[in-house]
Amino acid sequence: MLRTQITTAYKTAMKRKEAIAVSTLRLIQAAIKDRDIAARSKGNSDGISDDVVLSLLQSMIKQRRDSIEAYEKGGRMELAQREAEEISIIENFLPAQMNDVEIAAAVEGVISNVEATTLKDMGKVMAILKEQFAGRMDFGKASSAVKAKLG
Repeated sequence: MLRTQITTAYKTAMKRKEAIAVSTLRLIQAAIKDRDIAARSKGNSDGISDDVVLSLLQSMIKQRRDSIEAYEKGGRMELAQREAEEISIIENFLPAQMNDVEIAAAVEGVISNVEATTLKDMGKVMAILKEQFAGRMDFGKASSAVKAKLG
């Protein structure tokens, strides 16, 4: 489903001659293909699931945010702007993101379900959060919330 959306968006961007969208969507498709190849070597002939694609897209956004920060420190605003445009293109394929209140509520719920009490339980909590909220949650914020609750 997600692959179809990406392919359709890529074709549309090519027809409209949107250079940044075309290059960004090509990068997404290449990353998915790389993950598919890696999955095939592990015996998964169907390739990666949509959840893994969502995780991949989130990591691409995180990389671009890190790049924006570096470019802004270096005074390269045009490159930071391009990265921001790429983020907006990638975000089109992600479901609506959870806000801080929703993240805190989800963290609280998982901690109580798992009966986590110490930082040693953080791995279990994060694994469940990633399973339940793939593509919708900023796991950097979730990690901080889990540390605050368990620490």
